[in-house]
Formats: sequence, structure tokens, C-alpha cells
Amino acid sequence: MSEALTETVTLNQAKQLIKCLAAHESLLLLSSPGVGKSETIRQAAAEAGLPCRSLLGTQLAPEDISGIPRIVGERSVFCPPRVLLPESNEPFCLFLDELPACTPDVQKAFYSLLLERRIGEYHLPEGTWVVAAGNRVEDRALVRTLSAALVNRVTVLHVQVDASEWLDWAEKNGVHPLVRSFIEQSPRSLMRPIADPGKPFSTPRSWTMLSQALSKLYPGPQTDRKDFDVQLTVTRALTAGRLSDEDVMDFSNWWLVHLFQRSEDNTLGYHRRLVSALDRLGISQKAVDALQRCNVTRIKELVTNRRDYYEKTAFLDEARLYEIESALHDHGLWFGMEF
Repeated sequence: MSEALTETVTLNQAKQLIKCLAAHESLLLLSSPGVGKSETIRQAAAEAGLPCRSLLGTQLAPEDISGIPRIVGERSVFCPPRVLLPESNEPFCLFLDELPACTPDVQKAFYSLLLERRIGEYHLPEGTWVVAAGNRVEDRALVRTLSAALVNRVTVLHVQVDASEWLDWAEKNGVHPLVRSFIEQSPRSLMRPIADPGKPFSTPRSWTMLSQALSKLYPGPQTDRKDFDVQLTVTRALTAGRLSDEDVMDFSNWWLVHLFQRSEDNTLGYHRRLVSALDRLGISQKAVDALQRCNVTRIKELVTNRRDYYEKTAFLDEARLYEIESALHDHGLWFGMEF
């Protein structure tokens, strides 16, 4: 049996498709959590001058869509909710968030809305957008299988993360420069595979939230340099609460090294000086972590015992070796040339 074909679009591409198509057909954006689907839909609506009205799939019952009946003369008429049919006849963006989390009865209630822009006998104002978003079954989110009838009424767009797009967005939206610079040099860290249930994992959303938390923790250009070890522990704990395991040590060291990079205070100790020296030379942060864990001061030992953390070519050029040796000596460190 052949594998399913899945084509992906970036968030900017999805935004353009929404602006071009959403007034005529319903779109469903699918991706892992934390990618930025909801923000993209709201941005597209704002750029088109449309108010955005949201419905959350996990909090809906069928009558929230079809409305409740009232007697008009000798007939019953269903009155749709105001969020779906406001008194004004102006177009708007109807955002159906977490659509895959809806119960089968709620999914069924959306059929006419998604295909015909109709709720019972009422039609949405001309030019109204209908855009939905949600996660996939493989994302370990609280989602249900979408019915074939619903899928056939929408255009499904699978959204991927693009680091360059996110960096542009992050700069415009106040994400901390050190977070941005870390993602720039390690773009794979922006979106990691979903971790085991209950464990944090790196996403654009988690990086943005971590940036906000660290900016509050370190609001000034410098902080107290005398309690570096305490701040290292706190920062790593905060980072571990947001990111995938493989990013925790790398980023927390990156953050604190650059936070203290202008300090000449020797009380920061061996760890800070070693990280600063190797970081300036662009050596893998994983290698730095290995040195710290093993408490080694000889790169020779790391090459022998932690070979997987280094590119061999970095130690084949004598000029490069001399550069590294000189930089380490400047920070009171040393290593052996023989290995």
C-alpha cells in the first residue's frame, strides 16, 4: 500500500492562500501544536480589514452552531448564535479553532457552514471567511478523526515551520535578541519532535514564551555576577520547563554566556570562562556541556572520550589548533596538543 502524499506550506504561504481563497472556500490548517496557526489566521484577517470571530472546538455543542428554536407565528425557527451571525451584515473572518477536537455531532453541524456558508436558513454575509485550524492525530493532541464528509468540504493545508520566517516575525514582535541569535545558529531547535506525554518540547510558541519569561527574570543589560551558579540553575530549570531535552543545556549556557560576556569578574569561575572561550570560537555547545559534566580542562580528553561531539576536521589544521589554544590560555585554560 502506497504512503499518503503530504505536501506542506509555510505560515507565510498559508497566509497568502487564506487571503486569496477563504472568501470562497473553507480552509483547514493542520500542524503540530505551537507552530503559530492561530496567529497567522488572525494576522491574515487583520491585513484584510476583517474582524476575527473565534469558536473553540473543545467547548462546542451542536446547538452552539445550529442555534436554538423559537416560535414565529405557527412555525419554529432556529436562531443562530451571534458569533456566527452578527446583527451587522458586514463580512468577517470566522475562525474555527481546534476543529479536529470537535465531537462527531459538532463536526456534522459544521457541514453546511463549511460548504455552503449557511446555518439553517441563514447565510453568512457575502465575503465572510471560514478558516479552521487544529492538530493531527500523530501529534498526541486531544483530537478526533475527521469525518470523510467534513474533509471533503475543506481544503486541508499542512503547515511546516520555517526558521527564517519565524526569525523575521520574532524581530518584529520583541522576541529577545539572544533567543533569536540562538535559533539563527541552531534552526533545528525551533521545532523539535513531540516528546513523551507530559514532557516539554521546543516549538515557536515555547521559544516565544521562554523569551518573555527570561526578559522578566533579567530585565536589565546586566545582572548580579556574584551568584552565577544560582542563576545558571534557575535558568536551566526555566528552560527545561519549555524546551526539548536536547535544547536545555545548549540554550541555557548560550543565554548566560552572552548575558555575562562583558564581565571581567573572575568570581564567575571555571564554568563560565570555559563556556565563553569555546563559544567565541564557535565550538559545539554540546562539547562545552560534556566538558562541564566531566570536569575536564584538556580538550585532548574530550576528543578521546566524547568524539561524537566534535567534527574531526576542526582539529586537523595546526593554525586552528593554535587559535583555540591561545583563546583558552587567555581565559586561564589549557589543553594538550598530543592526541
